[in-house]
Amino acid sequence: MSADKAILTCALTGVLTNPMQHPVPVTPAQMAEAARDAFNAGASVMHVHLRMQDEGLGHLPSWDPDVAESVVGAIREACPGVIINLTTGVIGKDISGPEACIRRVRPEIAACNAGSLNYLKLKEDGSWAWPPMVFDNPVAKVQAFLDVMEACGVHPEFECFDVGIVRAVGMFVKNGMFKKSMGRPEYNFVMGVASGMPCDADLLTLLPRYLCEDAVWQTTLIGRQEIWPVHQKTAELGGMLRTGLEDTFYLPDGSRASGNGPLIEALAQCAAKAGRAVASPGEARLLLGLAAH
Repeated sequence: MSADKAILTCALTGVLTNPMQHPVPVTPAQMAEAARDAFNAGASVMHVHLRMQDEGLGHLPSWDPDVAESVVGAIREACPGVIINLTTGVIGKDISGPEACIRRVRPEIAACNAGSLNYLKLKEDGSWAWPPMVFDNPVAKVQAFLDVMEACGVHPEFECFDVGIVRAVGMFVKNGMFKKSMGRPEYNFVMGVASGMPCDADLLTLLPRYLCEDAVWQTTLIGRQEIWPVHQKTAELGGMLRTGLEDTFYLPDGSRASGNGPLIEALAQCAAKAGRAVASPGEARLLLGLAAH
């Protein structure tokens, strides 16, 4: 198997995107349909956020293990062999919600937010888009998540919002927080959060030099049409590729995507232009050091 194959991940739905305003999937049936479209377009990994299922509350996150089980079960049934990547991000010390969901559905991958960030955004007039907040991920919290993941046989994907967080992951590996049984170390460079790393292709020529040995990396690019040249650069430099309605609503030509399928089709084109084939779920497992399905 060629190491040049690109793993495509689809981030199916956002954290707080209101389904009354944007056509994001929320229910198990909607999530399964969206995942099937992305799967058929080449995505072998589905990054899953869970939403409240009550009428009018679909814009709010849920940590109900029953919701996790129904959503993930529907995706797995719709996409035989798919790799589930479960979100875990919470504010504060209490990780009981994501822990319960991890233990219930046993995803092969779970996000592990690897450092804290002042999560900020400004409006055009200079006022805050939301009250300034800290997305807190101290080492003790990272360790708690890694303990749960190790116990459940889950591979952590280290979410890195800034360069210092990238470097911290190497410390987690050297310190032994990341275990060899978890597969290969995997970094996700999150670009486009207003107070984090910008979505800038020039950064991608620098960031891989800060990775630990035998690491895999991908980019999560948040924005509009301007993200696509950076996806192309990711493909050319050997990174893995992710997009979906969580990250953008826009295709390379600037038109609005009708769903996750067209976004993944565009991502597959980035891989093809870079001379890379798209990894199957089985090939993705091998590349990430996961157990065979």
